[in-house]
Amino acid sequence: MPVNVLFSARPALWPVYEPLLTRYLAEAGVEAEISTEFDPDQVDYVVYAPNGGLLDFSPFSRLKAVLSLWAGVEKIADNDTLSVPLARMVDHGLTQGMTEWVVGHVLRYHLGMDRHITIQDGVWAPDAPPLAQQRNLCILGLGALGEAAARALASLNFTVTGWSRTAKDIPGVTSLHGPDGLRDALSRAEILVLLLPDTAATENALNAETLALLPKGARIINPGRGPLIDDEALLDALNSGQVGHATLDVFRVEPLPPDHPYWSHPNVTVTPHIASETRPVTAAQVICENIRRGEAGEPFVHLVDRTLGY
Repeated sequence: MPVNVLFSARPALWPVYEPLLTRYLAEAGVEAEISTEFDPDQVDYVVYAPNGGLLDFSPFSRLKAVLSLWAGVEKIADNDTLSVPLARMVDHGLTQGMTEWVVGHVLRYHLGMDRHITIQDGVWAPDAPPLAQQRNLCILGLGALGEAAARALASLNFTVTGWSRTAKDIPGVTSLHGPDGLRDALSRAEILVLLLPDTAATENALNAETLALLPKGARIINPGRGPLIDDEALLDALNSGQVGHATLDVFRVEPLPPDHPYWSHPNVTVTPHIASETRPVTAAQVICENIRRGEAGEPFVHLVDRTLGY
């Protein structure tokens, strides 16, 4: 008897994912039916994204797992109708895309590229940047994405400090944790990268108090989650010079409203949530591996701890 896999995501993705899921499930030896329409009590797995419209999981009486296409699960983790395992998306394409974006913007700040790209004023100012090992970086959040970015930057010889809720051991990276560790990490962050999950504990992680801990003129890069930043506090820090520049890819409201002050601020770069994207080819492989595991009685991978929200 085939397993029934419900695809509940943005409709435009269905013709992209359907052949990929069909192919990889067959290669994994799983006999499956994949559809956007099943009676709820006939569904074994849900391939899920919040924009698919599914909110109530209570009718899904034989459901074995919900497999998210998104790395962030804040829109489903607290759903009281969900009582089965929830897996988030961790895949090579998403991780590589985020690493490339973070490294690119760190290098932009480190090398002072904006000065030579945007200001062609005829002034010969041969000020060379320091070497990477003389630049202190901090990454808040050492999950799959944060760890990959930290490793890549450390491989370029940057002095990298990472902070996470619990201690991590990453070669070439100074790993800190806990409240004291956070203060220490921020105090040395000439360039700060935010890759924390969006939870009640991380909302406004950057606020007036924590921004004041940064070295004056620090640069901030946020490809993580919009609610990690207290927007008013960041604008105040930018206006005072406590923060020299911020590159922001994610926001509390998206698309970012045209009248938002970030758009016109001279020391803010806005990018339209493009730091990383779930790549269907690699994401479908991750989804199908978890379905194979479920059918084989093996543990699912990338499970969410719903008490923590990630």
